[in-house]
This record gives sequence, C-alpha cells and structure tokens, in this order.
Amino acid sequence: MSWSDILEHDDVVDAFGRAVQRGRLASTFLFVGPAGVGKRTLALKLAQALLCEATTDEPLQICGDCPSCVQVAAGTHPDVEFVCKPADKSSIPLDLFIGDKEHRNREGLCHRIALKPMRGNRKVAIIDDADHLNAEGANCLLKTLEEPPPRSIIILIGTSLQRQLPTIRSRSQIIRFQPLSAQSVQQLLLKHDLVEAEQEASDLAQLSGGSIQQALELREPEVREFREQFQRMLPEVASDSVAIAKQVLQFVDAAGKDAPPRRARLRTLALWGVEFYRQQLRNAAIDQQDVEHCEVAVDRAQRCLSVIRHVDANANLASVTEAWIDDLAR
Repeated sequence: MSWSDILEHDDVVDAFGRAVQRGRLASTFLFVGPAGVGKRTLALKLAQALLCEATTDEPLQICGDCPSCVQVAAGTHPDVEFVCKPADKSSIPLDLFIGDKEHRNREGLCHRIALKPMRGNRKVAIIDDADHLNAEGANCLLKTLEEPPPRSIIILIGTSLQRQLPTIRSRSQIIRFQPLSAQSVQQLLLKHDLVEAEQEASDLAQLSGGSIQQALELREPEVREFREQFQRMLPEVASDSVAIAKQVLQFVDAAGKDAPPRRARLRTLALWGVEFYRQQLRNAAIDQQDVEHCEVAVDRAQRCLSVIRHVDANANLASVTEAWIDDLAR
C-alpha cells in the first residue's frame, strides 16, 4: 500500500507533507468533493503514513510492511477509528459517537479518540458520509472538535461544503477534491480489477464524470441505457413532464423493494441531471449565449441538487420525483 493509488491529488498530499514537516498539522479536516474521486482512499493513506513505524527523513512515507502499515491496510489498527452511515440508516447514528444508552460517553468515537494511543503516538478518526451527519451527532462531536485530544487527527468526508453543518465547517480545515480525468478513472478500474476488458474501462471512464463510483454504477447495461435515455429526455421535459416522471419512477423502483437502493438510484439520477445542465452551461459560455440561457442552466442544476437533499431527508420518492420533473418543465 503506497501513495501510487492516489491519482491527481498530488497537491493535497504535498500540502499534508509540508504541514507535517513544519509541525503544523491541523487537528480537523473536512474533505469535500464528488463521490468516487479518492477522498476515502487518501484519508486512509494519510492515516497509514502518520502511523508508519519505519524511520525516514521524509514526511508521510509509507513502508507498507511494518505492523502499523499492515493493520491500517487491513482496517484493524487500534489507533484508527472509522465511522460511516449504515446502509439502512438515513444519518449516522448517535451511538457511533457516544455509545448506546447503556454506555453513554463510555463508548463511541468521541470516547475512544480521547484515549492514549495503543501502538503509536497518534490517534486518527475518519468520519465517512459526513453529508449524513445530523445536528444531534454534530453537537456530540462539538466538544471533541473544539478541544481535540493531543496528537489526534479527525477527518470528515463529504461531497460538498454546502451539505455540511455550520458547526462542522467552522471548525475544520477544508480540503477540496476535483473529479478525476477519464484516463485516471480508466487506469484505476483496470488496476483494481473492477472491470476486465480495457475497452469497457475506457467506455465507462468516458461516462463517469470523473468518479469511480459512477463508473461502477454504469457497468449495468440497463443503468447505462437509462442514463442515455434520461439525458435525451431532459431537453424535452417541458413537452411531456408527466410521462418522463413516470419513466424516472419506474427506473427508481426497479432498484428493488428496499428503500436504500431506490434512494441511491434517485440520487444518481439527480447527479446525472447536474452533469447535463453543467454541460449546457459550458456550451452556453463557449457559444457566448445570453445571460438568460446561463441562468436557466444554473437554476436547473441547483434544482437537481435539491433532489439529493430531499432524498437524504427521507422524503417520499414519488413526491420528490414528480415535483422535480414538474419544476424542470417550468
């Protein structure tokens, strides 16, 4: 396990290296950027580098062979805490931060990160799915963020700054991640054996929007087919919004009976909409179209983003979809 798995985020790695070398590493970081671009991978590599037991004059070197490196890679290091939203929940449960009712403040991330490190001289906490951190959970984290234990590092991972609570944003150093190039997506798909054929990797990379996650979703032929169909529908949405909303709901329901995969599919559709209107905005700028064309594209992209917020808030999927398509038609 080395930094070779991190593509196109050299500036982030270099910034952390300089901070460590100068002894000025902050205690809390908020990683924001599209899903599937390497935020979680970089957070884990950073934890591995900070806990590596090999002696070296260069900051953030990863030997990959010492007990700490092996344990971080295996997800078993006692000084690395990892919290994420369970698949069947709409937010990160409070118990993961402060323990269940019988063990309040004696279990959970906030308790464990305050303990003395067991192997090295640091503790690292990674909170994935920070987009799903509710106000109650954020309040529990507040004291830890305001008075972080010595030699502790907390990394929160989300998709956008706007989806983070103000109490989290104001106490974190923001690290922004950009989408990957199609070449990097293709390289990672092949390197990690996520697809077998090079042509398939190339095709998925071109459609991925710079996200490994989106590339993997598009492996399913019916998903790829509907993506193309959906982007043909959007320019015609004003003429037949009812029929389009019906087709969208059929595609969402085809994800299965359980709510989480259906919500994930509607979230993906909304991201496809954002991608479509962003491209329209770029085209309008290139063609030097009037301001109104640009404003319409921006408004529609923002309306697509609002769908994600409603989905994450457990709103009724049919109501969200119908209102969304109807608004786009206006």
